[in-house]
Amino acid sequence: MPGRYKCNIDTAFSSHHNRTGIGICVRDSEGIFVLARTITYPCTVSVDVGEALGLHSALQWLSDMQMDSVDFETDSKLTVDAFLATRNDLSEFGCIISSCRSLFRNLYSNSRVEFVRRQANAVAHALAREVASLASDV
Repeated sequence: MPGRYKCNIDTAFSSHHNRTGIGICVRDSEGIFVLARTITYPCTVSVDVGEALGLHSALQWLSDMQMDSVDFETDSKLTVDAFLATRNDLSEFGCIISSCRSLFRNLYSNSRVEFVRRQANAVAHALAREVASLASDV
């Protein structure tokens, strides 16, 4: 829809470089590239924690840029289901999801978080994979 943004998020892991990489790609309502960002953590985390960190990073970054009307898309069904659920989880994953919900509730008025298949998340996945495999910090 006009005036909306689509934000694809993905996470990749490199045990060889001991890194977790996050890729974030934003497009406008016509599918034209707007922004991209990569984030690297100098450690590997579990897949669920990494995917939740990716969503949290995207929510924080785009709120810092004062963007709204964003459709956040990730290929982690576990992350989306946990985000949309009402139950609290005291694990590390659950705490990150709780923080995501809080950011979303307080900073976004016309946005949503959705699951997409990996094929629809290819650019974010490529960004995450590249930043996770870099030999030095970015």
